[in-house]
Amino acid sequence: MTLPDRNLAVTAFAGLDLLSSAVVLLDANWLVRHVNPAAENLFEISQRLLLGKTLQAIIGDITELTAAIDSALKNNWSYTSHNISVPHGGTEPLRVDCTVTAVESNGMRVLLEFRPIDQQLRTIREERLREQQQASRELIRNLAHEIKNPLGGIRGSAQLLERELRTLANAPQLKEYTQVIINEADRLQDLMHRLLSSHRMMQPALASIHEILERVRRLIHAEYIDVRVRRDYDLSLPDLTGDREQLIQAILNVARNAAQAMKGKGEIIFRTRARRQVTLAKKRHRLALELQIIDDGPGIPEEIRDKIFYPLVSTREGGSGLGLTLAQSFVHQHQGTIEVDSRAGQTCFTILLPLPEEAKMREDQQ
Repeated sequence: MTLPDRNLAVTAFAGLDLLSSAVVLLDANWLVRHVNPAAENLFEISQRLLLGKTLQAIIGDITELTAAIDSALKNNWSYTSHNISVPHGGTEPLRVDCTVTAVESNGMRVLLEFRPIDQQLRTIREERLREQQQASRELIRNLAHEIKNPLGGIRGSAQLLERELRTLANAPQLKEYTQVIINEADRLQDLMHRLLSSHRMMQPALASIHEILERVRRLIHAEYIDVRVRRDYDLSLPDLTGDREQLIQAILNVARNAAQAMKGKGEIIFRTRARRQVTLAKKRHRLALELQIIDDGPGIPEEIRDKIFYPLVSTREGGSGLGLTLAQSFVHQHQGTIEVDSRAGQTCFTILLPLPEEAKMREDQQ
């Protein structure tokens, strides 16, 4: 295929670049002529290295898929191969479904659409989790409203009782009891405030993720002097649109949770990267920010790993179990996602946030 023909083909199939599923186009000789960004991500290899290669050179000789392509070409139909194994960047093979479709356009004859099974299951799980957590947050929010008013009455009554006790001989001992009531009421009121704070209106503006991370890093250093926070930043990342205070609180909650899990000693890594062609909250984004917060602590116990973002779930004695819940709520309000992968010696929280459609990497602007 000559360069003009290739450019024409790329233009004709430019819409495929917006798809979240991996698409590969072959010519009549089964040579790769076009791959979309999702395919580059899936196979962890650039389009430049894929073009002109045979399909077998990329994914090997898969009998079922070869037969499907033959049938599609002979009968001009579509066929889906389920649960096949394809190479994945030198790591364990991926299990995918692959739909083969015969086409006749700009020299293209076969369209292959790969959909990772793990990704499909994750999308379904994320949707179900969002629904469950939304219901949980509404329940907690309603309870918080119901508890907040009686707490004010309890605290006020304890203060009045303390004043009356001043005339009694054993007032100091009795005052100790009223102080317990007042302090516990204050603690519960603070808890209610934190439960309700995730529902305040956002105040979005352009913000630098690295400026936010530096603020969090200083706070962690001030609170945990034996925790080292290492930076691994991609400084070419553009600014994002978000509520600066909410993002600081979300990241601080995750980092503080890591420091507490390490008992105040260890290392946390803040890592930022760009992700291209990402689907977040059912919307396709050309560019997204990936933030990873990694610690070398003991890991999250397996029995609560799937519930770590639920309200009132905590691995720490005396913990409220709200820090990660609020972090997830703030991330979701930014149309992002937060996930965790944990094992002994390494826990990684990954936050994905969309970047403005007009945003460009800083190196592209130079």
